[in-house]
Amino acid sequence: MSKLIFVFLALIPLLCTSFSPEKPSDRRILVLLDDFAIKSSHSLFFNSLKSRGFDLQFHLADDPKIALQRYGQYLYDALILFSPTIERFGGSIDAAAILDFVDSGHDLIVAADSNASDLIREIATECGVDFDEDPAAVVVDHSAYAVSATEGDHTLIASDDFIKSDVIFGSKKIEAPVLFQGIGHSLNPTNSLVLKVLSASPSAFSANPKSKVTSPPSLTGTSISLVSIIQARNNARILISGSLSLFSNRFFRSGVQKAGSPTKHEKSGNEQFLNELSKWIFHERGHLKAVNVQHHKVGEANEPAIYRINDNLEYSVEVYEWSGTAWEPYVADDVQVQFYMMSPYVLKTLSTDGKGRYFTSFKVPDVYGVFQFKVEYEKLGYTSLSLSKQIPVRPFRHNEYERFIPAAYPYYGASFSMMVGFFIFTAVHLYSK
Repeated sequence: MSKLIFVFLALIPLLCTSFSPEKPSDRRILVLLDDFAIKSSHSLFFNSLKSRGFDLQFHLADDPKIALQRYGQYLYDALILFSPTIERFGGSIDAAAILDFVDSGHDLIVAADSNASDLIREIATECGVDFDEDPAAVVVDHSAYAVSATEGDHTLIASDDFIKSDVIFGSKKIEAPVLFQGIGHSLNPTNSLVLKVLSASPSAFSANPKSKVTSPPSLTGTSISLVSIIQARNNARILISGSLSLFSNRFFRSGVQKAGSPTKHEKSGNEQFLNELSKWIFHERGHLKAVNVQHHKVGEANEPAIYRINDNLEYSVEVYEWSGTAWEPYVADDVQVQFYMMSPYVLKTLSTDGKGRYFTSFKVPDVYGVFQFKVEYEKLGYTSLSLSKQIPVRPFRHNEYERFIPAAYPYYGASFSMMVGFFIFTAVHLYSK
């Protein structure tokens, strides 16, 4: 009997594990679709994510069972909205829930098209992107369109105006133009976190191609963004595209020739463009972390609980960048540290050994109080670093001051000369007749 009890007690942890709710993966992505046909028509993009280790969960956007979190814990690491026409999400998801998802540090991809609903437009607006208010307007370009057998209305655009950033697109240049067909958007000028990664040409404009243009379009030229990205202050990343077809197999495989260019590319740049951009969106590139923050007096190894004014100290921190498979040393010459109390008293650029370690030394200012070591590092394409470590600084104790300082020698001389003079005066006065 005792043996049976022992076996049962040993199996309890296994039973609890077997029947516990499934835990979300660290690389799980929820994909919400207008139609399951998109799963096959955009399979090349989805397969590229799967090949990099992501677990994609596909649902219709109006599925009543979908949810982003359960028991206060988020079930997914990122969200892809390939449902431009959805008027209302199913389950517990709405615009506020998606924005809270981003505010919690999770990533988001939103793809719209000419039939974009008010719900999708609202989410984009909250992220700092404003689509053209005319629901029938699409981007038209009579100069930078993609050459095809039927010229059409020039809404199929071949764009090669990419943002110049190796950290976002990698070091390999995108040679072929990107095919785009959809709606344009502008960036909210009050939002400094939004960046255009694919812009329209100076000859582009946003209008209804099926009607005559009677008034100046609201969006024209390079002010039109085709694809934009946002990195929030909590390092969550967002991609907003005005074209769902941009991600399609048809555009991935299509050849492209830009009007006015003699070069015809056998394959468009869409696949390379989106694969590289999605690596940035999902933190496979440009993600930094800082570890092993240390400070101590020069010549010592232990971190003190308090510094004294005019102490000489050393500060160091290690910074690494995620390469997609491992953490590698991050090398730069613009990482700075502040010794801060209400305002920076010391600002030093950190030296690096090329292996991820940054270091410097300086003298504690002649001011006592509660200071902070602060590293605030922000660079285009990289996650921001915000480090702070508090340390008090005290003045000299009464027995730590120098007893005789050179600046006081004249006062010492005056005191002793007065004593000698008084002694001579007293002697002369007492012993002279």
